[in-house]
Amino acid sequence: MVQQYHVKMKKDYLVFCAAHFITFNGNICERLHGHNYRVAVEVHGPLDENQYVIDFIALRDTMKAIVDELDHRVLLPTSHPLIRVETVDDEVRARFETRRWIFPREDCVLLPVANTTAELIARYIGQRLSDALEAKAARRPSRLVVEVDECEGQVGVCELLNE
Repeated sequence: MVQQYHVKMKKDYLVFCAAHFITFNGNICERLHGHNYRVAVEVHGPLDENQYVIDFIALRDTMKAIVDELDHRVLLPTSHPLIRVETVDDEVRARFETRRWIFPREDCVLLPVANTTAELIARYIGQRLSDALEAKAARRPSRLVVEVDECEGQVGVCELLNE
């Protein structure tokens, strides 16, 4: 019989409030707006010498640190083909066609994504989590599922497989 294990974490404090905008259909750009995001995670893998997939405290602390970095920030994509984001001194300037935004640098998180959708934010969080868990536990989870709920029931999910 094959045994597979995973742990889930969904805590009231794994939340962040952030502003963003996305583009769609090529040339349509939403207005800048915000969400109260909620994050949940599943970590899959074999049991370690302590009989854990991952220690809950390590997972909790790592997730909280990642979520806190996004809290009360403007999320900007740096890999979008039509959105230009540049840092000049202590400002971040974003441009899409004729629209322009200027933000204080300290209020922004520049994400290596093509669009700040819930799905790609989930991927970003998952990649950060996977890297951090590998650094702490010297191994990557075999599978990681990250959910980002942007509006109580509108959930973007990313599943990362370590093959």
